[in-house]
Amino acid sequence: MTGAWRSLAAAAVLVLAFCAPAFAQGSHVLVIVGLGGDHENAERFHRWASAIVDAARDRYALPPASVVYLGEDPSRDTARISGRSTRDAVDAAVTRLAAAARPGDRVFIVLIGHGASATGEARFNLPGPDLAAADFARLAGRFGAQQVVFVNTASASGGFVAALTGKDRTVIAATRTDGERNQTRFGEFFAEALAADDADMDKDGRVSMLEAFTWARRRVAESYERDGQLLTEHAVIDDNGDGKGTGEPGEPGGDGAVARTLFLAAGGSQPVPGADADPEIRGLAEKRQALEDRITALKASKEKMEPAAYAGELEALLIDLARTNAAIKEKVKR
Repeated sequence: MTGAWRSLAAAAVLVLAFCAPAFAQGSHVLVIVGLGGDHENAERFHRWASAIVDAARDRYALPPASVVYLGEDPSRDTARISGRSTRDAVDAAVTRLAAAARPGDRVFIVLIGHGASATGEARFNLPGPDLAAADFARLAGRFGAQQVVFVNTASASGGFVAALTGKDRTVIAATRTDGERNQTRFGEFFAEALAADDADMDKDGRVSMLEAFTWARRRVAESYERDGQLLTEHAVIDDNGDGKGTGEPGEPGGDGAVARTLFLAAGGSQPVPGADADPEIRGLAEKRQALEDRITALKASKEKMEPAAYAGELEALLIDLARTNAAIKEKVKR
């Protein structure tokens, strides 16, 4: 990158940072519950989906129109479920969502149910014809200008990672491979994480996708140990586009950096306890908001920057944000 272009890019980022409200990100959630197979599983899956819907609407204040729940039996809960989770209905819901989402918005697609890979291709079981990993990859491709978070909590979901990976994609799967075919527990704990205060590890008032993944994965392992059973599911996350999920994100240059910045929240950070009374905490909270605004602005200018420059600036901002969150956490604890 030439010195002139570097200065221009830096100036563009600075201007966008001051205009951050124009690039305020919106969030959209699509929860898809597939076949239950029996009454017990159907009820269980509905509870998990309801927890996600309620967290999105209540804790993170998303408007009802931005939270869509498709289920096997809409009559089970007409207040939450807007349609049946058939192949055609899923396609139609994604079409509507793609039309409503603005550039820079976040789109969360969560699958809850049973998966399979007996045909040699990972699939998600729906009423009627199933949707395979390649089908969901095609649907996710409609969000070329948005950040997509795709969470498959079903069995055999590991086979979705390579199919869904890509730029501006965070993919979470309940299993490491499509060979882990036993019924999973990850969905229960992932849903709980979104509303659990102790899942908010940096105490910023909201739960990131990295925090939800980490918290749920740990709770899954604890539940198997408590029941005296062999762990048969190993959740993974991929957010660097290499198509290789990991169960231990956080290594430099590896998965986790992007997921740490992704939240269901429609706007900025939640209020920090003590910020009104303590000027130091208030200053840290303001710094965090400024960093988040700069990250949003940087993402908006991504296509105008050289990849190396963009990656370097994003990494520096994320490190500064992590340090600021850690400082807030320490101050709030005192």
